[in-house]
Amino acid sequence: MSEKANSNSSFLNDAGNRALIFQAVLLVLVVLAGYYLFSNLQANLDTRGISTGFKFLNEPAGFPILMHLIEYTEANTYGRAFLVALINTFVISILGIILATIIGIVMGLARLSNNWLVARLATVYIETLRNLPLLLQMFFWYFAVLAAMPHPRNSIIFGDFFLNNRGIYSPSPNFQEGMGFVVAAFFISILASFFIIRWAKQRQQKTGEWFPAYWASLATIVGVTLIAFVLSGFPVEFELPNKSRFNVTGGMVLIPEFVAVLIALSTYTGAFIAENVRAGILSVNWGQTEASRSLGLSDTLTQRLIVLPQALRVIIPPLTNQYLNLAKNSSLGGAVAYPELVLVVMGTTLNQTGQAIETIGLCMLVYGSLSLSISLFMNWYNKRMALVER
Repeated sequence: MSEKANSNSSFLNDAGNRALIFQAVLLVLVVLAGYYLFSNLQANLDTRGISTGFKFLNEPAGFPILMHLIEYTEANTYGRAFLVALINTFVISILGIILATIIGIVMGLARLSNNWLVARLATVYIETLRNLPLLLQMFFWYFAVLAAMPHPRNSIIFGDFFLNNRGIYSPSPNFQEGMGFVVAAFFISILASFFIIRWAKQRQQKTGEWFPAYWASLATIVGVTLIAFVLSGFPVEFELPNKSRFNVTGGMVLIPEFVAVLIALSTYTGAFIAENVRAGILSVNWGQTEASRSLGLSDTLTQRLIVLPQALRVIIPPLTNQYLNLAKNSSLGGAVAYPELVLVVMGTTLNQTGQAIETIGLCMLVYGSLSLSISLFMNWYNKRMALVER
């Protein structure tokens, strides 16, 4: 009996010990596989005479970039070109998220409208765009709509705006001395609005009295910024575009590649967000709407104070997925020559330098960081909107 007990208490009969052994074996196998892959990669690179490292980022790029929000010429380095492409990716992603959210909310509410025509038009929009490939929609906007615009000499003119097949030309703001004061006033007013909202919530919890904190905050931001703008002597001058015989010069231009990608990304993702909004609103029990009406609340207050706060808890998780999809889908912009990260780094830079591992690694790092940042922010917002049990 004692021998049997000793046998059962051996080292291998312990579940925890066996788990440690299995994990150690798995770790060794992973390390060996990684060493084999790295050795194989290093041997192939040496055979083809390809150097490794990031020294190429300091070499002259020698190629132009169609759109750059910071100073850039062909004499700048690959590192500078990478920075330009990174900014372009961030710009198209952030603007796309903002526009897609607005479109999604409007279309989601329109599909629930009691107006038969509005609801059907929203349904047609949502079902059409959700079922067409995003790349096809980019081609449609770029080749079928924007490329079909007239030549610069026959530009379509709206006041100081010119529309032709080279883009949308608009007045360009040139900031003068004193603009820093206006920007500082803007951020201070945002900080003040935060305290106004916080004070209003505490006041409502103590006294039950409601205060229009969001409208007051908006009025504070607009009012303080306008006052600072006037006091600093209107520190903005606009450079107007001028139409010559063959071209339009001056002003600010939105290139067709940028416009096509932005429209396609925002309308495509907005169709999915619209369904999320509709599902979130329908998830709120209709009895709560009836109860709020019985208390004398208007339809606007019912939606804002009763329905939307509860619907947001259903909307936010799938909304995060749509934001992530939009950020990653921006990489398709290279198909219409929009100079985003994949086109500039994994296209032109990779073809010229042959640094495949480094360029692909940089792109993976950027998109991974962008996606994680969006996820962290939306998770924080989701926790803020979650039900607080007492």
